[in-house]
Amino acid sequence: MDMEDRVSHLEQKLQLQEDEIQLLKSALADALRRLGYCEEQSLGMQPGGVHAAGRRPLATKASAPPTKGRTKVLNPFLVIKPPSSPSSLHFYNLCCSFSINIHPFFSFLYLPLPSSSTVSFYFLFSFSFSSFTILSLIPVCRHLLVLSLILCSLNIFPVPFFPLNLSSLLFFPLSVPPEDGYVRMFLRGRPVTMHIPDQQRESFSLDQKVALPDRKLKLQWVYGYRGRDCRSNLYLLPTGEIVYFNASVVVLYNTEEQQQRHYLGHNDDVKCLSVHPDMVTIATGQVAGNSKDGKLLAPHVRVWDSVSLNTLHVIGMGVFDRAVTCVAFSKSNGGTYLCAVDDANDHILSVWNWQKEKQLADVKCSNDSVLAAVFHPMDANLVVTCGKSHLNFWTMEGNTLTKRQGLFEKHEKPKYVLCVAFAENGDAITGDSSGNIYVWAKGGNRISHQVSGAHEGGIFSVCVLKDGTMVSGGGKDRKVVLWGHDYRKQAEMEVRESFGPVRALAEGKPGELFVGTTKNAIIRAAFPDTLTPIVQGHTDELWGLDIHPSMEQFVTCSQDRQVHLWDTNSHQPLWSKTIEDPGRCAGFHPSGAVLAVGTMTGRWLVLDTDTRDLVSMHTDGNEIISNIKYSPDGNFLAVASHDNFVYIYAVTENGRKYSRVGKCTGHSSFVTHLDWSADSQYLVTNSGDYEILFWEASSGKHVTNMDTVRNLEWATSTCTLGFNTFGIWPDGADGTDINAVCRSHDGSLLTSADDFGKVHLFSFPCSQPRAPSHEYGGHSSHVTNVAFLHDDSLLISTGGKDTSILQWVSGTSILSNPCHLFTVLSSCQQGAVSPLCLLKIKNKTHTHTHTHTHTHTHTHTHTHTQLDRPTDVKPDAMMSIIVINGILFRVLLFVIECRENEKKMLPCRK
Repeated sequence: MDMEDRVSHLEQKLQLQEDEIQLLKSALADALRRLGYCEEQSLGMQPGGVHAAGRRPLATKASAPPTKGRTKVLNPFLVIKPPSSPSSLHFYNLCCSFSINIHPFFSFLYLPLPSSSTVSFYFLFSFSFSSFTILSLIPVCRHLLVLSLILCSLNIFPVPFFPLNLSSLLFFPLSVPPEDGYVRMFLRGRPVTMHIPDQQRESFSLDQKVALPDRKLKLQWVYGYRGRDCRSNLYLLPTGEIVYFNASVVVLYNTEEQQQRHYLGHNDDVKCLSVHPDMVTIATGQVAGNSKDGKLLAPHVRVWDSVSLNTLHVIGMGVFDRAVTCVAFSKSNGGTYLCAVDDANDHILSVWNWQKEKQLADVKCSNDSVLAAVFHPMDANLVVTCGKSHLNFWTMEGNTLTKRQGLFEKHEKPKYVLCVAFAENGDAITGDSSGNIYVWAKGGNRISHQVSGAHEGGIFSVCVLKDGTMVSGGGKDRKVVLWGHDYRKQAEMEVRESFGPVRALAEGKPGELFVGTTKNAIIRAAFPDTLTPIVQGHTDELWGLDIHPSMEQFVTCSQDRQVHLWDTNSHQPLWSKTIEDPGRCAGFHPSGAVLAVGTMTGRWLVLDTDTRDLVSMHTDGNEIISNIKYSPDGNFLAVASHDNFVYIYAVTENGRKYSRVGKCTGHSSFVTHLDWSADSQYLVTNSGDYEILFWEASSGKHVTNMDTVRNLEWATSTCTLGFNTFGIWPDGADGTDINAVCRSHDGSLLTSADDFGKVHLFSFPCSQPRAPSHEYGGHSSHVTNVAFLHDDSLLISTGGKDTSILQWVSGTSILSNPCHLFTVLSSCQQGAVSPLCLLKIKNKTHTHTHTHTHTHTHTHTHTHTQLDRPTDVKPDAMMSIIVINGILFRVLLFVIECRENEKKMLPCRK
C-alpha cells in the first residue's frame, strides 16, 4: 500500500470515527429526551393506563457499521398507517427491496408502545431470504416478560430491522391500539420520522403519481462577474453586448437595453474566454467537475456561436487535466488555430485546429503557473505565454513547439509577468508584478522599451486601443492609466476601494472602457474620471438570502462581510453595507422596515432597510448563526445556531426592540433550518443529524405531542426534512446533498438547492418519494439558498463558492396549455420529433428521460415501481407468535454483531 492509499485509508477511518461520535451524541441526547418524556407521561396517564396525550414516534438515531466511502441506500422510505381496527395494522414499504453499495447494514426502528399492564406485546417479524432466518419469539417466565415490557414501554428496546428485503417485513400483532401514521425515511442509516396530517391520512397513497409542475424556470439574470481569480475575460461584441462569465454561465450583457443572454453549455466553472477575429465565435474553457453519480466531468473547451448560442465544437475532452486556464484564437490566418493551457503540473500548452477538433501540437509550458497565452496578431505560428518568472515565445513548426525565453538582461526580472498585449506594429507589451511595463520588439525576445513604475504594485491588464494608444490597469493602486503612442502617461483615474483592483480591461464605444475588478464588479469608465458600476457581486462564499415581503427586492449577505439589498428590476444593489463579521443568513421583518443578519461568529444585527443604519446588535453563543427568521405576525424572532440551540426573541416597536423570551434546547447537532407556523405559535426545526423537532414559540418548550402540531399550517416550507418535502431527496442522498428548499407563496411549487450546482422545481406538496422535477444548471458549486419573490414571479438562487446570484423567471410549460399540448401530440402522431413525444414514449418503456435544450434545462421523469402491499396478517392463519424476552434478544443481537464483524473482514464491494 503506497503512501497515498494509506493517507486515504486514514482519512476514511477518521471520517468514520467522527460519524460514530456524532451518532453517540445523538443517541445520548435522544435517550435523555425519551426519559424526560416518560417522566412527563407518567404524570398524565388516563384511567386504564393510556396516555392523556398522543405519543410521538421518536426518530432515534441508528448506528451503522463502518463503510468505505458513502453507503448508498436506495428507496429508504417506510410508511406506517393507522389501523382500521384494533386487530390489524398496515405496514407498507415503498419498494420491494433496496440495494446497498458496500454491504448490508442494520438500522434500528423504535416503535412506541403504550405503557399499560394489559397491553399485548408486538415485535417485527423478519424473513431474510438470503438465509431464510426466522426471528422467532420464545415464551419465558413472567418476570422476564415484565422486564421486556418495561424496556419497550421506555422506547429504549430496539427491534432489529434487516434491510435486505423490505417486502419481507411484516407485523404480527396480537392486539394493536390506535397509533399515529407517519412516514419514515433513512438518511445515512438514521431514521427520520415525518407525521402525516389528519386530512391526508386516508387519502395518502404510495401508488399516487406526482405530476411535474406545470411551470418552468428560465434564467433571466446573472448577478456578479468572476474577476477575483480569472484574467482576460471581458470583451465587447459588435452587438453592443459585453461578454464575460460567472459560475458556469457565460453572460452576454447589452448595457444599453439592460438585457442579458446566457450560454449554458458548461457544467462547471468557466475559467477562460476568447473571442474569434470574426467577433461572433467564442471559445470558453472550464474546470473538471463531478456529477451526481460521482463521475468525473472532464475539463474542455467549448466553441460556440454568440448569436444563436449554439455549440459548434467541443475541444479536448479527455485531454486536458484539472482545468483549462487560458484559451485564445489565432489572428493572422482567420482564426483557424486555437491554443489552450491546462492546469496540470506541467501546464501543457496545446494548439488545435478547432474546426476539425484536431490537436496540432503540444508541449510542457512551465512548472509554474501560466497566466496568459495568446497568438501573435501577425504570425499564426507564434504563441506568447507568461506567468510566474517567465515570458516565453513559442514557434510552431509542424507538430512541435519550440521555445525562446524572454531575456530581461539588465532590467529587473519580475516575480510574475501578469499580462501581455500587442501594439499596432507587432511589438509585445507586458505588465508585471513590479508595476513595470516592458515592450518587446516584434520577432525578438529582448526588451526594446520600458516604463518603470507605471503602477504601484502589479499590472493585471494592458489593452491596446483602436487608435494605437494603450491603457493599463493597476492592482494595488487601483488606477486605470492612459498611455500615448510614445508610452507617456496622458490621463489616469482611480477605481473606488469598494470595487477593488483592476483585473480586466476592454475597449467600448469611442472614449469608453469597461473595467473588470477583483471584487467581481464591472465598471463603465471614461476619462478623465467617469466610473459607473454596471455589474456588482459578492466575493466570498454566499449563503444568506431573503426576499422583501412586499417589494421586488431581496437581500444577500456573504462571508465577504457585505450585505446587499438588491432591486430585481434594475439588477443593482439599492445599498450595500460592510459589517464586522462574515455574514451567513438574513431575514426580513414582515413589515419590511428592518432586516436581521446572522453572522459566522454568533453575532446578529438588525438593519434599517431604508437607511441601512444599525438598529440593534446581539450575540448568542460564538458559533455560526445558520438561520434567522421573524414570525409571520412580526412579534418573535428565531435565531438558529450551530451551538444546537434556537434563541427566541420577543420583537416590539416594529422590529426595533428585542428581548429574549426562550431558548430551544434539545437538538443534538447544529440547527440547519426552521419554519414558523402561520399563527406564529410554533416552530419546526431541522438539524445536522436529521432531527425534526417542534417548539412552542412563547417559551421555547419542546413539543412532544404530535397531535398538537401535525395539522398546523406553516407560513413557509424551508425545512428540507418534513412530510410535505421529503420527496425532494434523491436515491443515495447522504443528508447533506440538499442545502435549501422553498415553497412558492401560492403553495403550488417547491424548489430545492443541491450540492451539485442544480436548482430543482417540484410540485407542492412533495410527499412522494423520488418526486419528478425540472432541473436547472448555472451554478458551478453547491447551491446554498433559493427563495421565491413575494408574488412568485421570480426565483432567486445563490451559489456558495461561485458567489453568484441567479434570477429565474417562472413561466407556464406546454403541459398546462391544452392547445399547445394538442398541437404537439398531433405532431407526434404525424412522426414529428418532439421532446414531449419522447417523454411520452420513454415513460411507456419505463426509462429515464432527459430533454435537453440550449437553455440547459432538463426534465426528469421517474417511473415508479408498482408497490406491493403485504396483505393483512391474521394471527390464527400464521404460526404461533410468542413474545421474546430481553435476554434472548440480547443474545440474538450479539450473534448478529458477530456475523457483521465477520463481513467486515471481507473486501468492500465496489
